[in-house]
Amino acid sequence: MTVTVATLGFPRIGPRRELKRVLEEHWAGRLDAAGLLTAAAALRGQTWACQAALGVDHVPSNDFSLYDHVLDTSVMVGAIPPIYGWTGGPVDTATYFALARGTQGQAAEVCAHGHLHEPAEGHASGLPAMEMTKWFDTNYHYLAPEVSRGQAFALTSTKPIDEFLEAKAQGIHTRPVLLGPVTFLKLAKTRDPDFQPLSLLSALIPVYAEVLQRLTQAGADWVQIDEPCLALDLTEFEHGELRRAYGALTHAAPRLRVMLTSYFGTFGDNLSTAVNLPVEGLHLDLARAPQDLEAVLAAARESLVLSLGVIDGRNVWRADLEGLLDRLEPVVAARGGDRVILAPSCSLLHTPVDLSVETRLDPEVSQWLAFAVQKIEELAVLAKALNAGRASIRPQLEAASAAAAARRTSARIHDPAVQARLAAVTPRDARRSSPFCRRIAIQHARLNLPPLPTTTIGSFPQTAAVRRARSDHAKGAVSESDYQAFLRQETAAAVAWQEEIGLDVLVHGEFERNDMVQYFGEQLSGFVFTQHAWVQSYGSRCVRPPILYGDVARPHAMTVDWWRYAQGLTERPMKGMLTGPVTILQWSFVRDDIARSQTCRQIALAIRDEVVDLEAAGARIIQIDEAALREGLPLRRADWEAYLDWAVEAFRLAASGVADQTQIHTHMCYSEFNDIIAAIAAMDADVISIETARSKMELLDAFATYAYPAQIGPGVYDIHAPRVPGEAEMTQLLAVAGQRLSSAQLWVNPDCGLKTRGWNEVRPALINMVAAAKAARSAMIVGR
Repeated sequence: MTVTVATLGFPRIGPRRELKRVLEEHWAGRLDAAGLLTAAAALRGQTWACQAALGVDHVPSNDFSLYDHVLDTSVMVGAIPPIYGWTGGPVDTATYFALARGTQGQAAEVCAHGHLHEPAEGHASGLPAMEMTKWFDTNYHYLAPEVSRGQAFALTSTKPIDEFLEAKAQGIHTRPVLLGPVTFLKLAKTRDPDFQPLSLLSALIPVYAEVLQRLTQAGADWVQIDEPCLALDLTEFEHGELRRAYGALTHAAPRLRVMLTSYFGTFGDNLSTAVNLPVEGLHLDLARAPQDLEAVLAAARESLVLSLGVIDGRNVWRADLEGLLDRLEPVVAARGGDRVILAPSCSLLHTPVDLSVETRLDPEVSQWLAFAVQKIEELAVLAKALNAGRASIRPQLEAASAAAAARRTSARIHDPAVQARLAAVTPRDARRSSPFCRRIAIQHARLNLPPLPTTTIGSFPQTAAVRRARSDHAKGAVSESDYQAFLRQETAAAVAWQEEIGLDVLVHGEFERNDMVQYFGEQLSGFVFTQHAWVQSYGSRCVRPPILYGDVARPHAMTVDWWRYAQGLTERPMKGMLTGPVTILQWSFVRDDIARSQTCRQIALAIRDEVVDLEAAGARIIQIDEAALREGLPLRRADWEAYLDWAVEAFRLAASGVADQTQIHTHMCYSEFNDIIAAIAAMDADVISIETARSKMELLDAFATYAYPAQIGPGVYDIHAPRVPGEAEMTQLLAVAGQRLSSAQLWVNPDCGLKTRGWNEVRPALINMVAAAKAARSAMIVGR
């Protein structure tokens, strides 16, 4: 009758980003594949031991990945696109990273219909990476599986079994984690618009059945199968496929108990299917959907083990342990402790590793926080209270309650001036003076740009020298004056080089910025920052989200001085570069004591002040990036309208304080735009740049179908892969774009900012991009 503790996954990167370092050593050729795999095994072992020592009874395995767990699943089932040259058998690390990052060589070309064509025989081919997109409504990126009609699946990686045995040899009995077959196919892409990937389920089930059988033979007694599609709107067909899949899998491995996990939202109308699947356990995300507890208790059969996700796996706030126990004690009394498991709401992949290493964090705010290690400690405290009574952990409960009370009453949380300003906002504040058709004519006359104007998204490479200078300055080893002189030198060199290659609209390179959100948060009230609270975005790319704990205001201008310096170096337009309110919200750990919409409007007013100051300084073009707008979209369609209303209003509030002659740009990262194209148009930006290189311009279809009125910069250079696209490849991409949209609408730019790339890649790629734009100008019939 004992309540136990589980984790659904743990951060992969290591407490000091050890995974990032060995991956980049390997990619640079300084660490061979054997060395990489040895380092990864050591990191896994440390992670398992850490969780076991903290009191986790069900330690996960196979949650670790060298790059992405969805890519690992594609590799496990042999879903490798033909262009990568794989002919069966184990997938080696070179092929694995080619799928993730592409390869360098003579570029494959894309025809006007969006199909990839290899170079002539005898030429080395540069392969593109698989398409990347956001994992549900998080800032984690996954590599979308690519499947086709007649797709054959086979077990080509035994990673789940290998890592279970690896932990077993270490003396730790784990619960292996698999991405479920239905969710895997729902995430899959296909180049055939009339083909439904889920129709491949019958071919995929035998591979999963073989994995479960091998896990049983290896000694596993539980397996965690993640089906977060249960938080989405599902069709009756999809409900039927879930029933069919789990009927077949439990029949294939009857001795292996299945913990079916869903997270990120409510079961809603999927509840009946979820509780009636032939599995032994069901996980509930009670951070995002606390209402599911009563509904599941009422519907679940008596024998079903419930995994209660009571600790938020996506935010950093300390839990109200007394309040949780008030909810949990009746559940345990009714069902018995042996049918209750306590867990985080989702994998702890989305949280930093350990708060204890944050020695410089503001102590008042620090007492309000819990990272992955502390969240497991909270689960262990809750389990002990449920098993032995609250008196057994009274000091821990009192400490948690005191921290919660201190946070509620802190004078740092609420700013009356911010609240008064927000209350005074009117609908007029979120509207430009004139419609786009009138503004664009004024802007054309002022900017006098050529057809297909070229630009970049904002940042240039953050080289080792830039990072070292920033670090030395932070440590006090470089004086403020010397550091500023270094940054001016880097900026001046970047501006001169952009002029040299012929870019039309320039950027200053953002060498002074550590991160597109952190840089602004450090200058706004209501934020605190960490030293080591990194989370994985994709591969070796890690971010350190700000912690937004209170009301937000802008005490002073943030970017005007750097913009003014850079514009003084050139006659060409220099973009002012800002991060939008929705993206700052989405990419921060956000306070949970007021509505997210209210916090977003506070940020919008702060960014509006910066936009107005940039315009007053002379900026002709101001870019307000909203990379995360779609990322924040609720998983259920019924909730979309409310979110989009306040998100779009926040962008417009930030952007609408300028005159018609000032051109407002925005940028969006990997997104499916079809369903929100009307909201994108309602943002009323003059120019939007989007990531389209990996999708071969398919994402433009939504803009074409909608007859999007404003201008668009579809990315022609995939900056997430270490390959340099050739001029011909980018010219062909522009030709595809020209078939979908009027050439008068088009700008030419990379997919995203260039901070993560090296100059050895950026220089030839942008030279090729400018040449491609010139070639396209000659080839297209351009009407402006």
